[in-house]
Amino acid sequence: MSKLGKEIFIGFLPVLLIFLIFIGVNIMPVLFTGLLAFTIYYMLRSRSVPGISTSNERKAKGRTPSFLNFDQIGGQDRAKKELMEALDFLIKHEQIKKLGIRPLKGILLTGPPGTGKTLMAKAAAHYTNSVYLAASGSEFVEMYVGVGASRIRDLFREARSKAQKEGKESAIIFIDEIDVVGGKRDGGQQREYDQTLNQLLTEMDGIHTDDAPRILIMAATNRKEMLDSALLRPGRFDRHIDVELPDKKGRLSILGIHMKNKPLAEGTVLEKVADQTFGFSGAQLEGVLNEAAIYALREEKSLIEQKHLADAIDKVMMGERTDRETNEEEKQRVAYHELGHAIVAELVRPGSVAQVTVTPRGKALGYVRHNPQQDQYLYTKEQIEQQIMIALGGSVAEEMFYGGRSTGSRNDFDQALLMVRNMIDCGLTSLGIVEREMVPKEELMKENAAIMAELTSRTRELLEKQRTVFEQALDVLLREEVLSGSIFRELLMASISRIA
Repeated sequence: MSKLGKEIFIGFLPVLLIFLIFIGVNIMPVLFTGLLAFTIYYMLRSRSVPGISTSNERKAKGRTPSFLNFDQIGGQDRAKKELMEALDFLIKHEQIKKLGIRPLKGILLTGPPGTGKTLMAKAAAHYTNSVYLAASGSEFVEMYVGVGASRIRDLFREARSKAQKEGKESAIIFIDEIDVVGGKRDGGQQREYDQTLNQLLTEMDGIHTDDAPRILIMAATNRKEMLDSALLRPGRFDRHIDVELPDKKGRLSILGIHMKNKPLAEGTVLEKVADQTFGFSGAQLEGVLNEAAIYALREEKSLIEQKHLADAIDKVMMGERTDRETNEEEKQRVAYHELGHAIVAELVRPGSVAQVTVTPRGKALGYVRHNPQQDQYLYTKEQIEQQIMIALGGSVAEEMFYGGRSTGSRNDFDQALLMVRNMIDCGLTSLGIVEREMVPKEELMKENAAIMAELTSRTRELLEKQRTVFEQALDVLLREEVLSGSIFRELLMASISRIA
């Protein structure tokens, strides 16, 4: 029944009942029959378990999983090795039984979005030759009490039944976004997803590793800290595997996998892309290659060139170029702002600026592209302070030439404040090693203000000495809208030589 039909029916039903009462008809049998029909309909609907359907229904919906090998997943060598070791409990069942090892019941994959957790679950099913069933945590949450618990029971029942029908010894059930149903229980009023969690815990306790087919639960979450402790203990999710953002070697591996069906122009170097995409997830890297192919298509090129890849990185990071037209005054202000970032960056990290542009992209009116650096995971106090100064360079430049700031510095301030917070949490400030919650808010604000004031002063001191660079680079930037890193460095070096 369509939505319009339901609304007409709901509106017509009370009118009909009132009319029957008005003409003297006994409506009790009608009400009883309607209630009985609704009850039967609800029970049948619950048993059909929408979202966790049979294999035939999955094929009709296009949800049959496409299996893949671990070799087709790049950038996660450590996580894959740890997962394959855990999966050997399903493959080498007799060997581990002789050693008295208790097989695993559950494997929890944690990490940022887009790192390949779902792909690894599919590869696990292929590696172990298991039946694979997938569901999302949101599919178990309904407004009706008991529906989620019923779906959990049906999911486990279907896994066993499907494995028996296909003659396989094991089945893998994968639950994505498990934090939706596995969140911490607060001990208050009973909630629908508490019942769903209780049922999941019961089903996991009911998994007997000697029974055939054997069931393994795999789940993924971006927020492990939100999960109930009952899920995380041994005997439930025994193994926790971190699926982190890839390093440079991993990024290059991922790019190589996704580039197999894309034609590259001669001289195109994927290693440059791997260098420039620090902090990108596997999904973002796939997006870069896809966008590069789209750029090549727009230009009616048959091969993907290096410039297409560079533009694609900018698009994934900043968004698509916009047709937004800015007036000359606003464009000049943006130019001063971006030059402020670039000058500070080049002074504290020589050779770091690749390009300065005032071309609007996404929500940004301009941006500075930095040259790739080596992957870095540990930072000193001095390095964090330099990062904060680079972030403050834009607003300080506006103050120098306009006497005040604009709203364009909002994201810069967000980044700077986040880095100050990180310094406090890591004990790199005058507060020493502290627990944030134990420090009065006034003390935190005072420390934050002191750090920002000192770094703003140091940034202004650096920029005041380079006013000639602003003037010379501004002309090029306003005329061409793009200033290359090499030309920018020539102007900066000439200015520094004159000062010396």
